[in-house]
Amino acid sequence: MQIKRISSNSDIVKIMEELSVDKPGIKIMSKKSEIYFFYIKDLHIGAANILKQDALSVGADLALPNGAITCSFKKCDALLIGTKKHIEILSRKELAQPYGLKELARELKRYIKKSNFELKIMGVINANDESFYPRSRFKGERALEAIEKMIEDGADIIDIGGVSTRPGSDEVDENIEFERVKDIIDFIYRTRLFEQVNFSIDSYRPKIVEYALDRGFSIANDITGLENDEMAKVVAKYGVKVVLMHKKGEPKTMQIDPRYEDVVLEVAEFFKKRIEKAEKFGITRENIVLDPGIGFGKRVEHNLELLKCLSNFKKFGCEILVGASRKSMIDKIIPTPVEKRLPGTLAIHLKAYEEGASIIRCHDVKEHRQAFAVYERMR
Repeated sequence: MQIKRISSNSDIVKIMEELSVDKPGIKIMSKKSEIYFFYIKDLHIGAANILKQDALSVGADLALPNGAITCSFKKCDALLIGTKKHIEILSRKELAQPYGLKELARELKRYIKKSNFELKIMGVINANDESFYPRSRFKGERALEAIEKMIEDGADIIDIGGVSTRPGSDEVDENIEFERVKDIIDFIYRTRLFEQVNFSIDSYRPKIVEYALDRGFSIANDITGLENDEMAKVVAKYGVKVVLMHKKGEPKTMQIDPRYEDVVLEVAEFFKKRIEKAEKFGITRENIVLDPGIGFGKRVEHNLELLKCLSNFKKFGCEILVGASRKSMIDKIIPTPVEKRLPGTLAIHLKAYEEGASIIRCHDVKEHRQAFAVYERMR
């Protein structure tokens, strides 16, 4: 007899299929192969003690602070630990319990409902002179050459933007932004490049977004997250995808001492409200993409926490986009000029994909395609 330990990232279902395990058995056992951790804040002490006993009864557990069992305080934080099977059973049990446990049960169900999306690489074309990475700036014929090169390198989406929204940037007049992207949009439409790859317009101005959507673009990348009602109307009219990005403050000042009590919960609450707004305007959830806005009004520790907790946002059932390509958070971790931040970028994006991101926005399409091909083969 021989034995080997299997990686926790292994495809357990595939292994059981190769063992010729019967299908009902695979379905049951696969739910036991992944451990879930839920940090619960401000839990009523009565709810905490009920949840502790119920968790133990199904094989899960709830970590509570000292004094919880004697009700030494009215509320506390807790850590729930269990497999998918444990959480499924527990969420059913708590529907019959008081102290807010019904809502907790409904929320747990949202978290364990799986929504899987295929990986998509989004290349970046900055049709301006302000973007923080000089090699991503393309205007005129150079932009068209860059688009064709990205298609050749394997981009699934190409994001076109006429203004920079990097930290410290000034707002650009709408007419100037439009003039920067108009010829590129017209070329894409005239040559029907949109039949080869999806195009995204990176703008928060309805007039510019509508011009692009009317000419073959299929994604509106809005850094304000549908702050403008007119933008919501345009997206709904064309029935396309929209990227809802979170940012704190305006680009000019957003990196001046940004603070959060809990960055993951604050971003999740933002997404909840903006998804509700989008749906009121007739935008379907299938057409909503969530972007936590790495580097937009966030310190390094905020960015790292969001990346580690990306799976938290999967409960919304939407695709998740992450764009940390060559950003300054890499330089703050290990001093590196923007031209040499590709290794750090790949490390971040591979982690983001592992945690649930399915759209990766980057400057280096070919290198990302290679890195993800190798990563997928190892998985």
